[in-house]
Amino acid sequence: MKEKETTYELSEFKAASKALCPRCRKGKIFTGNTYGFKTQKMNTHCDYCGLRYEREPGYFYVSMFVSYAFTVAEMITACVATYILTGNDSSFWLYSIVALVTVFVLSPFNYRYSRVVLMYWLSPGLNYNPNIKQKEINPTSRTL
Repeated sequence: MKEKETTYELSEFKAASKALCPRCRKGKIFTGNTYGFKTQKMNTHCDYCGLRYEREPGYFYVSMFVSYAFTVAEMITACVATYILTGNDSSFWLYSIVALVTVFVLSPFNYRYSRVVLMYWLSPGLNYNPNIKQKEINPTSRTL
């Protein structure tokens, strides 16, 4: 009896949440954990399909704007939660400290996922290719 071949493909959201390559959804974009003790390092190429992550010089400058949007949303959420939990406390310092702690604690998350959001949803022409195979890639041609 022949065994059934099953191929499991990650959804786009799940692959993005795991910070996997947007083209093959197998290689890791970053080494290490988001909140690990080692510094986060972004790989230059996908280990599986060879995709060069920085598509052009200055490509990740756009991720600063994504990170800014994340930060604003997180600060507003933290301050609204503080307002609700403290029962309308109007202390300027309380809200300032909450906002700064939120920015500090979530900065590794923002660094990582602003780049992931840029690659997955804001880069035209960078699409998932389920048919790409590791052995078909020429290691010297690490392009799109």
